[in-house]
Amino acid sequence: MDAKEYDIAIIGSGPGGYSAAIKAAQNNLKVALIEKKKLGGVCLNVGCIPTKAMLSTCDVYDKIKNASSYGINIENVSFDIEKIIQRKDKIVSDLRNGLSFLLKSNKVDIVSGSASFLNENEIKVKGKDNLIIKAKKIIVATGSLPSEINSISVDHKKIFNSNSILCLKKLPKSLTIIGGGYIGCEFASFYARLGCKVTIIEALDTIIYSHGSDLANLLTKSFKNQNIEILTNETVESAKIENDEVKIKLKSNKEVTSESCLVAIGRKPNIENLNLEKVNVSTKNNAIVVNEKMQTSNSNIYAIGDVINNWMLAHVASHEGIVAVDNILNKTNTMDYTCIPAIIFTKPEIATVGLTIDQAKEKKIEIEIGKFPFTALGKAHALSEKEGFVEVIVDKKSKVILGAVAIGTSASVLISEMALAIKNKLKAIDVIDTIHAHPTLPEAWAEALLISQNTPLNFPPKMIP
Repeated sequence: MDAKEYDIAIIGSGPGGYSAAIKAAQNNLKVALIEKKKLGGVCLNVGCIPTKAMLSTCDVYDKIKNASSYGINIENVSFDIEKIIQRKDKIVSDLRNGLSFLLKSNKVDIVSGSASFLNENEIKVKGKDNLIIKAKKIIVATGSLPSEINSISVDHKKIFNSNSILCLKKLPKSLTIIGGGYIGCEFASFYARLGCKVTIIEALDTIIYSHGSDLANLLTKSFKNQNIEILTNETVESAKIENDEVKIKLKSNKEVTSESCLVAIGRKPNIENLNLEKVNVSTKNNAIVVNEKMQTSNSNIYAIGDVINNWMLAHVASHEGIVAVDNILNKTNTMDYTCIPAIIFTKPEIATVGLTIDQAKEKKIEIEIGKFPFTALGKAHALSEKEGFVEVIVDKKSKVILGAVAIGTSASVLISEMALAIKNKLKAIDVIDTIHAHPTLPEAWAEALLISQNTPLNFPPKMIP
C-alpha cells in the first residue's frame, strides 16, 4: 500500500476539520484532509445547511400566505415538497463544490476513504483512496451520528432519524417527533408550517429543557398556537408499523399514532472504527477527552467538534480547529466556552449567548435585567413581526454585559452583537453609546440596556418588564 507523508492529517471534513486544514495550510504546513463520505461533514450535508434551507422555504411561504396584511393580494398559494427538497439538495451541492475549490486553492490534499489508526503517526485509509498517511500531528474531527433508541427500529421509510428525514419527498399528514430538543423542534416548526399534524414527545419537563423554563414556556406557547401537540414527561417504550401507520406506545400506557415518526433524541460522537485504543486516546461516555488546547491523552493527537461532545455546534468546532492548529504551531491558544452563541431556528427564532439569569444567580452575581419587546420597535411593526423580545443581563457592580437572549424575527442575526460585547467585556454604556441605525432591529439592544439601567427612552418607565 502506498504511503504519503504530511505535517498534519485531519480525519473528517466538517466545519472543524476543514477550518483546521485551511488554517494549517495558510501556515505553510502540508495537510491531508480525510473524508469517508461527502465534504462538509454533518453540518453541510445533514445538519445546519439543509435544515435551514428548508426552514427558509417556510419563511417565504408564511409571508406569501399573509401577503394581504401587506396590501398584496395572492390567491391559491401552494407548495411542492419535492421542489423544496430539490432546492435544499442544490444548495448543499453548490456549497460542497465551493468547499472543494476552497480546500484545493489552499493546497489541501483531499483523501477519500475511512480512516483508522495504525499508530500515533500513521493512519490507514481504505475506500476510494487506499494508502497509508504518515503525519507528525493528527486531528480527529469525525463528527457525530444520530442517537438511537434500542427499542425502535429506524427503517428510513416510516420511522426516520434526523439524517434520513431530510430526503423525504412526500409530506406526511401526521408526524410524531420523539425528542423535544432543538433538532426535534426545528423539524416540528418546518412540518407544522406546511400543514402536517405534528406531535412532540419529550421525556423531560419541557421542550428545549437546557435553555431554561422561560424560553421553553414561550416556545411551547408558540408551538401550541401552531397546533403542535406537546407531550412532556413521557417515555417511549416502542414504535411499530401497523397498517401503514406508526403506533408509538408510551410508558404511561398512552398510544400515539401517526403516518410517520422522527427519532430526534440528539446525536452521539462518532468514534467508530478509529482504533483509538491503539494510540492510547482516552474516551469518556463515547467521547474523546481533550484538554483546553484540544489535545488528547496522546500528545500527538488532537480532537475537535462533535466527537468531544462538548458543544455540538458547527461554529464551535471551527474555533476548536483553529485552537488545535495554533497549539500544533506552538502558538499557545486555549478554548474559551464562556461566550458561545446558540440558536434554535424555529418560528420564532431563539438565540442565546453568555450567562443565563439562573446561571448568574448560581454564581451569586448581582445582576440587572433589561427586556425590550418587539412591540415597541418600529422596524418590527414595519416587518409585521412583532412577536418576541431581546433581553440583557448586566453585572450590577461592574456594569459588564454577562448574557443576552433574542427571541423573534432575525434573532440568529441579532445575537452576534451581544456575542462581540460579552467576549470583549463591554459595559452597558458601551453599547448604549454606540449609535444604532433607525429603524432597525439591533437598536433593541441599546433600548434593553437602557431599561436595565432604569433609564428607558422608548419604553414607559412604569411598564418595564
